[in-house]
Amino acid sequence: MRIEQLEYIAAVTRLGSLRRAAEELHLSQPALSETVRNLERELGVDLLERKRSGATISAEGRELLPHIVSVIEAVDRLRGAAGDQHRVSRMIRLGTVNTATVPLLIPALREFRATHPVTQVEVVGAQQTEIRRALLEGSFDLGLVNYLRGDDVPPDLETTELLRGRPVVCLRPDSPLAARPAVSAADLLDGREPLIVMRSGYLMHRFIHRLLAGRAPSFSYSTDGAEMGKLMVAEGLGVTVLPDFSVIGDPLERGGAITHRPLADGEATDVLLVIQRRRSGSVPRAVRDLHELFVRRAGTRHA
Repeated sequence: MRIEQLEYIAAVTRLGSLRRAAEELHLSQPALSETVRNLERELGVDLLERKRSGATISAEGRELLPHIVSVIEAVDRLRGAAGDQHRVSRMIRLGTVNTATVPLLIPALREFRATHPVTQVEVVGAQQTEIRRALLEGSFDLGLVNYLRGDDVPPDLETTELLRGRPVVCLRPDSPLAARPAVSAADLLDGREPLIVMRSGYLMHRFIHRLLAGRAPSFSYSTDGAEMGKLMVAEGLGVTVLPDFSVIGDPLERGGAITHRPLADGEATDVLLVIQRRRSGSVPRAVRDLHELFVRRAGTRHA
């Protein structure tokens, strides 16, 4: 059971409908409904009465409402007593698609550790849809995800752009394709180098499918996340396509194990790395500090 689940029930009761509660909380109605259903399954009680005209608090929910309000008020008192402490001993859970783990995430965590020595950070690799769901449910505090230019950004999450780059071909310096000033889709299909693609569900998998117009190379590997893709390239297994900010500054690139070449003209688009968090509910000081640190460090990389 999570406090935001109880806050959602209180909002539905106060506003008289699931729809109005979702609007006030900046959540989609399906996401709010599913969160409430999870609480109902845990309690074994139908808290909402669902009709064609909408959902409102049920009779059973009204009977439990004083207990729900009591818990919310107790948590508010606890938060007030804790105040806005600079150092908070808690766990921050950060979901990431791993596209810029080494160039951005690792330096940010190192700096965060220096100012928050008692705050643990759990970094969880996941796909974008999993990160969004965990943010809405409250099991992740922050999320690092990617979008292509023109993609819709979910309105129920606060989204801040960190980095903007272009897809490039990541390869070894001794790759035959490294002699080219740019690499085309035809080069990736001709079988000269095996293609290492991200698994379905990752943004770069979608980009590759669009780049190759649905055509498949003669042989390819499939893997989870940019970090494993770069390691496979460094070991000579093939080439992969990643955002330039995922390759530039990576230790493998600095050490000469991997390099990159641009895609041929007309075969690229902007890739955005963003940081996301829930819009509703209070945000602990440590989470705000880590969020601000990512934004600041990303600004330094832009400069």
